[in-house]
Amino acid sequence: MRGFFVPFALFLLGVAVFAQGTSEFMLAGLVSDIARDLGVSVPTAGALTSAFAAGMVVGAPLMAALGRRWSRRGALLGFLVAFLGVHVVGALTDSFGVLLATRVVGALANAGFLAVALVTAVDMVEPRAKGRATSVLLGGVTLACVVGVPAGALLGQLWGWRAAFWAVALVSVPALLAVVRSVPGGAGDSARPALRGELRSLRGPRLRVTLLLGTLVNGATFCTFTYLAPLVTKVTGLGGGWVPVVLALFGAGSFVGVGVGGRFADRRPGVVLGVGGGALCLGWGALALGAGTPGVVLGLVFVQGALSFGVGSTLISQVLYAAPGAPTLSGGFATAAFNVGAALGPWLGGTAIGGGLGYRSPLWVSAVLVALSLVVAGGAGGLARRRNRGAGRSRTRASSEEVSPAPGRRSRLTA
Repeated sequence: MRGFFVPFALFLLGVAVFAQGTSEFMLAGLVSDIARDLGVSVPTAGALTSAFAAGMVVGAPLMAALGRRWSRRGALLGFLVAFLGVHVVGALTDSFGVLLATRVVGALANAGFLAVALVTAVDMVEPRAKGRATSVLLGGVTLACVVGVPAGALLGQLWGWRAAFWAVALVSVPALLAVVRSVPGGAGDSARPALRGELRSLRGPRLRVTLLLGTLVNGATFCTFTYLAPLVTKVTGLGGGWVPVVLALFGAGSFVGVGVGGRFADRRPGVVLGVGGGALCLGWGALALGAGTPGVVLGLVFVQGALSFGVGSTLISQVLYAAPGAPTLSGGFATAAFNVGAALGPWLGGTAIGGGLGYRSPLWVSAVLVALSLVVAGGAGGLARRRNRGAGRSRTRASSEEVSPAPGRRSRLTA
């Protein structure tokens, strides 16, 4: 989009999203240390990740509705202060129960912040630039995959898992100051519709289909991402030292995908979703077939990261386009839908592995999930076209009846 200007405040919101994304994913490298330090089993410590995911799913729409009571800046500050505070508590506690509670509260704060930040971001740009604004904001999540998660794991190895929690809290401080300085106090608040009106706007079929597509595509992404490490070591045959490299390649691809996808999400969303979705489905299958070849894995991991987040970020922007009457709640429901996918995908992949299908099986599950999304999108598009044609024929008949002479009377044009 020519002349598109990205407000600096939008990048600063991305800093907060980076800190929150790091917090969401960093436990993958810290669970063993937490279990040993707090005297619990590794599976019990793994519940910290599940608790965060559950908090994101449940909290996104609830926190978005709660955030409507405040100004945009007030909501962002409130959620960010809560997020920062629970990480300080988490870094200090010796109780696993307290740590578990901080993960739930942190997820609620993260969900609320992201829902309000999505709305604030699109209000900072012109109406037809929602895709670009969304891509800038979600760039913070992809940077968390590339930089934040490996850095958190490194901090955990050097100074213990608590250091990673302190780092997330410290990164949140400049983001907090940035919100105070850069986000207008009442941005978009005067035009905010009533809650009942927002809820009515969420009933549209286009929105429901888009949310379902987001769940399926993000489920496919995290189905494979969760099990990349055993794939690399047990199928590809690379050493454990290659795991961070592969994860970084996926993260780098996701960063590129969000940026490129954002450039086309507003002008050509159908092309991004159709062509990108088809390539994504084929790519998961190709990666499954070529998983035993290191060169194929290293190349396709980058490509699949780019396609996954390019398509995914476009779907988030389409949620905002599909529900213009629900500016706050649409962001919350988009966050919830994508986190449902983030929880569903790993479960399906783990079920396939547990069923004896091997470490390639999550790749095939990812391919099936994306294929299902293409079928759903195609079916929904066909129904929409039939409805439009039916509505067009009805309008044509109505117009004909208006100009036709009544029975028993002669038209003035033929008199």
